[in-house]
Amino acid sequence: MGRLDGKHALITGGTSGIGFETAREFLAEGASVAITGRSRDRLEGAARQLGGPVLTLVSDAGDVPGQAALASRLRAEWPKLDILMSNAADVTHLPIEEWTEEAFDRLLAVNLKAPFFLIRSLLPLFAPQSSVILVGSVSAFVGHENATVYGAAKAGLLSYARGLTYELKERGVRVNGLSPGPTVTNVFASLGPEQQAAIYEELRRTVPLHRLGTATEMAKAAVYLASDESAYTAGTVLRVDGGIGELAY
Repeated sequence: MGRLDGKHALITGGTSGIGFETAREFLAEGASVAITGRSRDRLEGAARQLGGPVLTLVSDAGDVPGQAALASRLRAEWPKLDILMSNAADVTHLPIEEWTEEAFDRLLAVNLKAPFFLIRSLLPLFAPQSSVILVGSVSAFVGHENATVYGAAKAGLLSYARGLTYELKERGVRVNGLSPGPTVTNVFASLGPEQQAAIYEELRRTVPLHRLGTATEMAKAAVYLASDESAYTAGTVLRVDGGIGELAY
């Protein structure tokens, strides 16, 4: 018997990285899974790799009005929603001199504004004792190169765990954050293998455990937050970051 048997889970940004691995883990634990992404081709490719009952929904995570449309499409497909994992992110890192207002607004729309309005739009669909998982970042807790705007947005996202748990407590919806540390994904793939390896080595040196995390480790933490095992866990942030968010590096 799976830990998520009978549950319906939506993962935004589910075509790669942590979102994709979480979809794999959720399916293995018995959940029906929906994933979002901007590219229909990438969504279909991810669904083929995942197998199982996967619903694919084309959605731009930075389109704030589009979150209501996403919720409406999901309501047409499913009778309820037990798990929302807000994972889609804009990971732009720039020095202060290179930020434009347009880029700043786009990052905030994806990482902070759209998740709030998606949750609001999904309220009629949430089942009792449902779980919302907000994927933040260790950048919300530590300062590092070119991460000022990204870290601020993720800090704001994680603060929703407290405010929304209070607001939604009478509906039986609990909200928690998941804060990954440096994790091996395909986010740097476009830079080429040599530059990607150099970035990972630099990140590895900052982690007290002297290694990077894996997408599977983050996904297994998400399974805990999604399952009834965490039924008494609400309004908090689970840091899966090798200690970097708590210790000097």
